[in-house]
Amino acid sequence: MANIFDYMKWRDISFKNVKFNEVDNLILSRLSYLPFDGVISKDEEITIKEAYERTKVLGTTGRTIQVEDIDLYPTIAKSVRFGEVKVTNFVNIIDPVQEKQFSAITIILPDDTIYVSFRGTDNTIIGWKEDFNMSFSDIVPSQLDSVKYLNEVAKKYKNKLRVGGHSKGGNLAVYAGAFCNEETKKQIIEIYNNDGPGFLDKVIESAEYKEMLSKVHTYIPQTSVIGRLLKHKEKTTIVKSTETGIMQHDLYSWQVMGDKFVRAKQTDYSDFIDSTITNWLKEVSPKQREEFVDTWFDILNSTNVKTVNELSSKKVRNVAMMIRTYSNLSPETKKMMTKTLSTLLRAGKDNITRK
Repeated sequence: MANIFDYMKWRDISFKNVKFNEVDNLILSRLSYLPFDGVISKDEEITIKEAYERTKVLGTTGRTIQVEDIDLYPTIAKSVRFGEVKVTNFVNIIDPVQEKQFSAITIILPDDTIYVSFRGTDNTIIGWKEDFNMSFSDIVPSQLDSVKYLNEVAKKYKNKLRVGGHSKGGNLAVYAGAFCNEETKKQIIEIYNNDGPGFLDKVIESAEYKEMLSKVHTYIPQTSVIGRLLKHKEKTTIVKSTETGIMQHDLYSWQVMGDKFVRAKQTDYSDFIDSTITNWLKEVSPKQREEFVDTWFDILNSTNVKTVNELSSKKVRNVAMMIRTYSNLSPETKKMMTKTLSTLLRAGKDNITRK
């Protein structure tokens, strides 16, 4: 079986000779996860190869979110297809006050199009908090930033636009495409959502969202969890993954044949997760979800860790602090936490019974 690394070996041909495809989209959606901090100055346009050389000088090539990213960066940089592609307008914002994690990069392709890549959730606690906020908030700060970013790129470059991302980045791509200004919409030719979550009713039922559906390409693995969260109305392509369960969210496990993903069938497991979350959202009000999420992250923040890696590095100490924080909660708050979790478990049990 082949993945994006195999594809890059096989398809190492310039975009000038072979047109853009869905696998290129997945690779470029991952580009926004790479460590460009301090590498590209404002408004500067440099090739991915140049960016990688600068990153080596800074010694930050290993500062990646996923171990495979360490190999992805040099592979892209040294390739014929991607090495001379230019990148610019990199932003990476972590704002604890707004509970916002937002990162994006603009990729200028040789076919005179631009791919705007939005980063998904990184390993920061703030990033995960913003994701959970989507369960009760119609709009989160990174979605607003994605619209502003896309409008600015479209105004600066008059090129046709492809917009994409993986995980939360896919959600941002769809949101930005739907709610950007009319001039920007005219430039968009495709929007790629790679296993990103959906939206609550306010967005799903909006005219702006419905208007852009024909341009949206959504790809999810056969046992997708993240990509089945909340609501979707766009057409979806099921991709074969070599992983199982939620680990299929790992885009490096997605299988490729030629210039396309290997198609698969949706599984009962993915349907079960989707139905369970949907039923839970129906039973638990947005206000209750907000209280639950805020309390849970207050417990996490009692450890003073900033990233998921830090949370697991001193597991015994951090768990002890979380237990202590939970024990100090008011009886009313403990009751709310227990009730919310019980509703989720009951929704899952009811789904199993119905099957």
